[in-house]
Amino acid sequence: MDCSADQVVRFFDAEPTRQIEVFIQSGGTLTSTYLTATIAIMAGGYERLKSGDEVQSLKSNRTTRRVAIGLFMLLALITLSILRVHMPLSADLGTQDIYTTHDGDSVKACAPIAPLVARPPAPINPWASLTIQQTVQIQKWLEEPARGLNLTRQDISQPSDNHIFMIEAYYPPKASVLNYFSALSSSAIPRKYARVTIHHGSALEPVVKDYLVGPLPIGSSTRMEPLTEIYHLDAIPHNARGYDTRDWTSTEIIDKMAAPLMEAYKELLGGTPKDTLITSGSGPFSFDGSFRRLWLGWRRNTPGFFLHPLNLYQYIDLSGTDPSQWNQLKIVYNHQVFDTSESFMEAFHNGSLKRVPLASPDADLSYSTRKRIGAQRDLDHLPGPRAVSFAGLRFRVDRDLQYVSWMGWGMYLGFDRDMGLSLWDINFRNERIVYEYAGNDPFQSTTAWLDRYFGMGQSVRDMLPGYDCPHEAIYLPATTYSVAGMTTRERAICVFEHDSGRPLTRHLGFEENEFGAVKGYQLVIRSISTVGKCFDYIFHLDGTIEVRVSASGYLQAGFYDEKQGRYGNRIWDTSMGSLHDHVINFKVDLDVAGTANSLLKTTLSQEVVTQPWYEDDWGDQVIQQVVMRDYIANEDDALLKFPANFQGGYSIVNREESNKWGTPRGYAIHPGYSPIHNNAVGSKRVLKNANWARYNLAVSRRKETEPCSSSMWNFNLPGAPPVDFHKFFDGENITQEDLVAWVNVGMHHLPHSEDAPNTRTNTAASSFFLTPVNYFDYDVSIESTNAVLLKNPEKPGDPFTYDDYGVQPAHCVPEPPSPFEYYPAKTFDVDGNPAPASSIEDMRKASELYHRIKLEF
Repeated sequence: MDCSADQVVRFFDAEPTRQIEVFIQSGGTLTSTYLTATIAIMAGGYERLKSGDEVQSLKSNRTTRRVAIGLFMLLALITLSILRVHMPLSADLGTQDIYTTHDGDSVKACAPIAPLVARPPAPINPWASLTIQQTVQIQKWLEEPARGLNLTRQDISQPSDNHIFMIEAYYPPKASVLNYFSALSSSAIPRKYARVTIHHGSALEPVVKDYLVGPLPIGSSTRMEPLTEIYHLDAIPHNARGYDTRDWTSTEIIDKMAAPLMEAYKELLGGTPKDTLITSGSGPFSFDGSFRRLWLGWRRNTPGFFLHPLNLYQYIDLSGTDPSQWNQLKIVYNHQVFDTSESFMEAFHNGSLKRVPLASPDADLSYSTRKRIGAQRDLDHLPGPRAVSFAGLRFRVDRDLQYVSWMGWGMYLGFDRDMGLSLWDINFRNERIVYEYAGNDPFQSTTAWLDRYFGMGQSVRDMLPGYDCPHEAIYLPATTYSVAGMTTRERAICVFEHDSGRPLTRHLGFEENEFGAVKGYQLVIRSISTVGKCFDYIFHLDGTIEVRVSASGYLQAGFYDEKQGRYGNRIWDTSMGSLHDHVINFKVDLDVAGTANSLLKTTLSQEVVTQPWYEDDWGDQVIQQVVMRDYIANEDDALLKFPANFQGGYSIVNREESNKWGTPRGYAIHPGYSPIHNNAVGSKRVLKNANWARYNLAVSRRKETEPCSSSMWNFNLPGAPPVDFHKFFDGENITQEDLVAWVNVGMHHLPHSEDAPNTRTNTAASSFFLTPVNYFDYDVSIESTNAVLLKNPEKPGDPFTYDDYGVQPAHCVPEPPSPFEYYPAKTFDVDGNPAPASSIEDMRKASELYHRIKLEF
């Protein structure tokens, strides 16, 4: 609304007397004051006072205007001295925005939120995902009779058939990428290959195999060869195959497992699988591939079903490719074990079964929902603050190449089925700091889930704008392949600049050029997986990279009785939160001033020093700290835990490159929140498949044959994992070699009642930092012009003067936030055609997998 200085404006409200904020612009200065005024009662709006006899023209009497303004301001000051509480502006004036104009000068509208186009160092992204068209071409090429694969489409296949489980890009060798970036010649572009996984169910000895298909695009030179060099096994046993909905949709297993127990379900659990009950599976499903078995636990089919476990469990055998041979092996109810359905039902009927009292049919189950409860808190009816880039976004994005740059930082993004978001060729101030930054297997010890098996990338869903990411965030898409086809998430990744709300550096001083501060801006690149983990890569102005993982979502609750207290906390009448560990491993391929790097260990200790100049009053000895520096030369000695009390640490340094002061340039791997490692070591369910989780940090010599610390197949093969992390460490020298740091984050999670309905990201968080250590000659954040330098006043009592380097606060009227919208993902069939919209039940199956199994009779 335009209120010029030549107009008097009367606002109307429903109350006869209200405190009103009025904006007055005079001489280019915009001021505001609160007044208590008597207002005519109207429905809302404003009207200008009439001219003529009612109001003398202000223009004709400048003296009167000045007097009026002076009295007006005096009244405002008196009012402010009396009033200590006033109604919020939104309550006084509704939702109207008030701006003052003077002589045609107005507050302008902000430019639309859009990033500037980035300038990648190369015109291709070597780590780009396959397009839908490329994936379809590969699928059709594989299905050609000339390949001899005898493939069956997944939607009609049986376990005894051959079918494609996965198609995705396979990342090129580092040497070829660096050669291309150096030459920037089309002849040096790395060849593109795809990784293809096929379940060979029809083989005499059924197996799962990975293949490399390429070079791409499909042509006369395209070949297919087994991908074995990244594994410690030649083939994956079929019993350790990828997740398969036929594990619970087979009519044979339903008839053997569920049909005989219908009467017991109804009486003991208060429902049946046909109505109010669902089940969920626990893993791993195998130890060495010789069998495929899983426990199914029953739950109430109600919102937040994760928190509603029931006290009945069934152990089923799904080994082999013939569902007619699948069977039930065991039933456990209230700590009582039965080998067959017949023996269980016999105890059920003859009264020997020790029963658990059913929850009341009127029991309130709403505690597990996310519906708001409780009284509204003071001022919570107002929307909270939101960030606005009044001068426009300060980061650049190339959406096609998925390249992002900000304040001297630049990086390519990748995305894959197993681990989702990865960052590549991270440069700062025109130097490569990190070649590869990628998450590896998330792990929970007590249930022995390895989330990579289900696909952290495949579990990514579109983020909630304004909630998962700020309103100004820029979203990037990601496409993943599944047996049903391809899925594109338009909001799989978000990028935004964030004001940390605290200075990155500051000092109060009185000598010249001592007093000032640098604003603590950060760039955040985020992705969220539906298994409840938020992955943040945070870039700082000083060259620091922070990786933070925070968890939210439902607990996988256990059934509570008096025997369970040692293993968790009771969170409802019959539900408990079970103690468990979360450990997530990150691969960090640091290139510190080049690829030739070493591992530096620093240790803090103390020493007793005697010097002749120490004063007699304090004795002639001083106990002081001392730092010891040692290089770890053998990778067998590089399976590491942080020292007690964090008295020391580890850095990747280049011993052949020094800063101005003669110190080797390096980057420290610094622990952040909750730097833990796995606490349950030796369990058969994680015997060898998650060895990386035993440490805070490990450093090995980089090899193309060791791209990851784990694999999706490790989940079902803890006794014979295809990727055995300990085999990476075979006595090689790691002095001035290309090194990889494997860094863990996580938490020991002892759930409590506040974890219901959902765990909170503020406490369920863990992080680490990569921070420069003698890499630069000085703190490079001092280069930022979003800073202030104060100068002493010329005489006592005068204000400090300052230099803001010409970067002054911008002001404009921001666009209103877009209305909240959320749509399902775009899906395509295996031929690349748009697929019909999925039902909610189908979306649940794709998202919740083994966590929620709805038996279909």
